[in-house]
Amino acid sequence: MSVGLLALLDDIAALAKVAAASLDDIAGQATKAGVKAAGVVIDDTAVTPRYVTGFDSSRELPIIWRIALGSLRNKLLILLPAALALSALLPGVIVPLLMLGGIYLCYEGVEKLFEALFPGAHGHGTHEPAGDAAGSDNIGDAHALEDEKIRGAIKTDFILSAEIMAISLAALPAGNLLTQALALALVGIGITAGVYGVVALIVKADDAGLALARSQLAPPVGSLLRGLGRGLVMGMPWLLAGLAGIGTAAMIWVGGGIVLHGLESFGLHAPAEFIHHLQERAEHSVSDGLGGLVGWAAGAAGSGVFGIIIGAIAIPLAHRLAPLTGWLQVKLARRRAGPAR
Repeated sequence: MSVGLLALLDDIAALAKVAAASLDDIAGQATKAGVKAAGVVIDDTAVTPRYVTGFDSSRELPIIWRIALGSLRNKLLILLPAALALSALLPGVIVPLLMLGGIYLCYEGVEKLFEALFPGAHGHGTHEPAGDAAGSDNIGDAHALEDEKIRGAIKTDFILSAEIMAISLAALPAGNLLTQALALALVGIGITAGVYGVVALIVKADDAGLALARSQLAPPVGSLLRGLGRGLVMGMPWLLAGLAGIGTAAMIWVGGGIVLHGLESFGLHAPAEFIHHLQERAEHSVSDGLGGLVGWAAGAAGSGVFGIIIGAIAIPLAHRLAPLTGWLQVKLARRRAGPAR
């Protein structure tokens, strides 16, 4: 019996090793897939703090928490099953959908770039919060206004989350459906925790800075803390502006790269091969220690230039289609409202 028990323990240990290897594999796949979505993640982090602007500081963290829960629902309950269903039933549509998402990223990024270069121009970006906390004439109740802002944030998050999940799914190797599901779930949970954790730190950094600036401790510690607090308060607008700029650049670069890879899958290799050639030349033009970094930067710049071209083409097309989408929205609203009496 002892021999049988030892054999059973050996089997359990072997199964545990297999399970651990599978978990490591899932975690590794999730990490690689999440990195592919970095551009959208940075943009998400830069956009979300705007939704708590104008509210009392005591409501900032609860609002972020509610948006984070809505983001998790978007990713895990809606987008993850939809992504897996497409992967299992219609795998051929994943690349075209991913390319549409890449074109959308280029459109959003180039429009933000245009607005930054020409501040007087009126944009139509999807990521802008609807209304502001101080100027809503239709909603006098603070609770209703908070709910409205949260709903708007979750709607915007749905678009960003769809891009994240689509990019992540494309980065995962084909294989077991359960492995894909677990990897996508890890991506969704990890990115949501990371984004909204950073957003919470950003939003509360000015409060922390004010508290430090009012420190009553004696010098030199007190002087150091007060200087740090003033630096935090003064530096937050620059940090948010820097995040927004990095997010815009990442959207254009990632979107351009997605479209390039999609074109390759349809047999159009020339644009991607041209950028790859530039990357190789840049990599070999410097010393070995910096070659990889310079090559990567050249490839990212090439994808970014391609993304700017795609976005510049997409913007006028989107504006030409805007009246049609507006007409469809009016027709759908009338249909939902029922026949006129």
